[in-house]
Amino acid sequence: MTTESTLSASSGSAELIEGFQVDCRIRGMAPGSIPRYLSVIKIFCGYLNAHEICLIDVDRDVLRGFLEYLRLERGVSHKTLENYFTVLSSLYEYLAYEGFVEKNPVLPVRKRYLKRYKENDEGQMRKLISVEEMAALINSTMDPRDKAIITLLAKTGIRRNELVSLDVEDIDWVDQKIRLKPAHKRTNRIIFFDDETAVVLHRWLRARKARKGCDSPALFISDWGTRINRNGVYQVVTEAAKRVGLHNPSSDQMEDHFSPHCCRHWFTTHLRRAGMSREFIQELRGDVRREAIDIYDHIDKKELRESYLAHIPQLGILFDEDLLRRSDWRPESK
Repeated sequence: MTTESTLSASSGSAELIEGFQVDCRIRGMAPGSIPRYLSVIKIFCGYLNAHEICLIDVDRDVLRGFLEYLRLERGVSHKTLENYFTVLSSLYEYLAYEGFVEKNPVLPVRKRYLKRYKENDEGQMRKLISVEEMAALINSTMDPRDKAIITLLAKTGIRRNELVSLDVEDIDWVDQKIRLKPAHKRTNRIIFFDDETAVVLHRWLRARKARKGCDSPALFISDWGTRINRNGVYQVVTEAAKRVGLHNPSSDQMEDHFSPHCCRHWFTTHLRRAGMSREFIQELRGDVRREAIDIYDHIDKKELRESYLAHIPQLGILFDEDLLRRSDWRPESK
C-alpha cells in the first residue's frame, strides 16, 4: 500500500469511527464510556496503520496479530484484553449493520482466544467476602471520601458509573434514598441507604467542604477537585482491599481480585442469604426485566424500603462517638 493510499484509508477510518461515535450516543451509551471506547479504537488503528491495513479489511489473522501484540509487546492483562475486544466487537457490529463489512470478524476470535477455561469443577468465581471482612475493609479506610465510596457501593449495590455520576443534590436525607441518573442498564433509579451509610456520607460531606473542588455538584470529587472518574473509584477500592489482604493485583485468578463490582456481588449475595425475596433484590439492583410480563410486577416502594432496612447487613462501622450521640447529624433538607 502506498503512502497516499494509507493516508486515504486513515481518513476513511476516521469517518467510520465518527459514525460509530454518533451511533453510540443514539444507542444511549453512557457518556463516560464513549471516550474509553475511542481510546481502545485509537490503539487498534495505530496498530493497523503500522501494518498498512484498512479498518474494513480486518480479518481473523489481523485480530490474532493484534492480540499477540497486546499480550507480548504491551503486556496487557487478560481482563483488559477482554475489554479491548468487547470494544472492537461493538465497532464491527456497527460496521456490519451499516454494510461496510460483511460480518463481525471479532466474534469468532473472542470465542476461541479469550475464553476463560475452568481450572476446577467450580471454575473461577468473582471474589465474595464475608460481612466481617467487609466491615474490616471499611473500618480500615481512614479517608472519609474513600470510606463513603466503599460503603455506598456495598450498601446499595450500585455500579461504578452510577456512583461516579452522583451529585450531592441527588440525596434525599429525609427518606434516606438516592435518585440515580438515567442509564440504559438500570430500570429502578431509586436506591435506599441505612443509618450507617447516612453517617458515613455526612462525615464525607463535612470533610468535602475543605477539599479542592468543593463547589462542584459531584458527590465524590477527586484529589484535583474534579468529579472522580471510574479509574479513581477502582483505585480507591482495590488499594483499600489490598491493605487488608483482600486484593492481589499480581494474581491471574479472578477470586484473588477485589474490584468495585465485587461490592455489588457482596450486596446481592448477602441480601439473598438474609432472606430477601428475589424480586426485591432485582428491583434494588435495577436489573433489566427480561420478560414482558415483568413490567406488570409493581413493587411498593415503602415495602421495598422496609425490606431493605430489615435485610441489609450491619457492619458496625466505626464513627466518632460524639457524632453518633448528636441528634442533628443529618444535613438540613432544602
